[in-house]
Amino acid sequence: MQEENKIFSVTAEDGVKKERLDKFLAERLPEMSRAQIQRLITSGCVESDDVLIVDNAHKVKAGDVFQIVVPPAVEAEPAAEDIPLNIVYEDDDLLVVNKPAGMTVHPAAGAYSGTLVNALLFYCRDKLSGIGGVKRPGIVHRIDKETSGLLVVAKNDMAHKNLSEQFAEHSIERTYQAIVYGVPQPLSGTIEGNIGRSASDRKKMALVESGGKSAVTHYQTLQAFGRAVALVQCRLETGRTHQIRVHLSSRGHALVGDKVYVKNKKSELMLPEPLKSEVNHFARQALHAKSLGFVHPRSKQWLQFDSQLPADMQNLLALLADN
Repeated sequence: MQEENKIFSVTAEDGVKKERLDKFLAERLPEMSRAQIQRLITSGCVESDDVLIVDNAHKVKAGDVFQIVVPPAVEAEPAAEDIPLNIVYEDDDLLVVNKPAGMTVHPAAGAYSGTLVNALLFYCRDKLSGIGGVKRPGIVHRIDKETSGLLVVAKNDMAHKNLSEQFAEHSIERTYQAIVYGVPQPLSGTIEGNIGRSASDRKKMALVESGGKSAVTHYQTLQAFGRAVALVQCRLETGRTHQIRVHLSSRGHALVGDKVYVKNKKSELMLPEPLKSEVNHFARQALHAKSLGFVHPRSKQWLQFDSQLPADMQNLLALLADN
């Protein structure tokens, strides 16, 4: 049987002020040494609000919530694999990838191969100058396995640190497009609400009345198909785990294909067959990271990228439009 990751969640209590992350975690996770904590941080196993924290000296503030993933022991580093990649942009410091749905970003228990990291190790080869002293791609943010779209990847320590800081400061511009059940009312607006891990299911996030982290999603309905389904664009002001999925489902507009946050929408869907079946059996959550903008770590120029919706979402929208 495959050993699973151990996951720890640590919240910085009131009174914590600008404390080093490695020291903070080591004091609250006595089962691990500070050296082990430091290795986990630099290896990309610690995140806060879906942003990887790779700097041991990262300053902790009261209210910060950190998730620490301790993987089981493995015999080797991730293997380089010749997997096709859609490279949108590349220079000596970074590259932007359009990730397909179904590809996991980083190797983990149950998914040691076929990941974006495996593909990048093969593609980059001698183009990497090293992250934390190891020649590996610097993953500074993730999108879910079943979400398609744009990610930026660092090739060196300078780019990794700078991009991580931009994500932590929420200065990165990100827009997503989603196909959802129902039509939001009003057609555009802002959804706010603290997001934290669900008390009943650790794999889920939820709106919480106390604790969690503030989250703000600006949405706009781009196209409505009767009252049954809509294409919605979301701009993230914050970047919390599962933010769009949680916020939209809290308004009764769960993503088509979302097997975690959808609630009783399949039987309620007012569409003729076989279109109703096409929507209800969409193979993955209909979410695409469409645009990405950030300041280049070296040149300090603003870079902006956009990607088309993938074929599966385009095909579903075409079927809906023909109805």
